Parts: sequence; C-alpha cells; structure tokens
Amino acid sequence: MAKLSIVARDNKKEALVKRYAEKRKALKEAGNYAALDKLPRSSSAVRLRSRCKLTGRPRGYMSKFGLCRNQFRQLASEGKIPGLTKASW
Repeated sequence: MAKLSIVARDNKKEALVKRYAEKRKALKEAGNYAALDKLPRSSSAVRLRSRCKLTGRPRGYMSKFGLCRNQFRQLASEGKIPGLTKASW
C-alpha cells in the first residue's frame, strides 16, 4: 500500500492537469512558450504517474484494468474480473 500522502499528491496533480489542459493546448498551438513557462509545472500531463486504483502502487500498472499486477492476479484468481479465467494446460 502506497503512502496516502503520495496518492493524495497525485490526485492533486491530476486535478491541476485537467484544469489547465485547454489553456496548455491553446498556448502550444500558438507557439507561446513564454506563457507556457508561467503555468504551474505540475499542470503538464507528463508529470502524472499511473497508479493502482486499489493500493496506489506505481509499478507493474496495467492501464486496461487500472490495477497493479499483484491486485490483478488476486482478483482474477478470485473470479472478480469479468471475462478472465486463469490459464492452465
């Protein structure tokens, strides 16, 4: 489980990215890089980190499911992810 402060910080960054998305897009198209520099650093989408929705783990993230590999395996084994079955041969 990731520290709650780290997860909260990422949520805050995500909100900042959403708030400035249109403005950043317009400034990039206009080529106004001086105005882009004045925007908050964390308003850039590149600074976001994908995290597991259940645990907040940043590594081993599967974007299709929004889960880390550990939680994905556990939920798949329990049959809680629709359409998935554990392979066996």
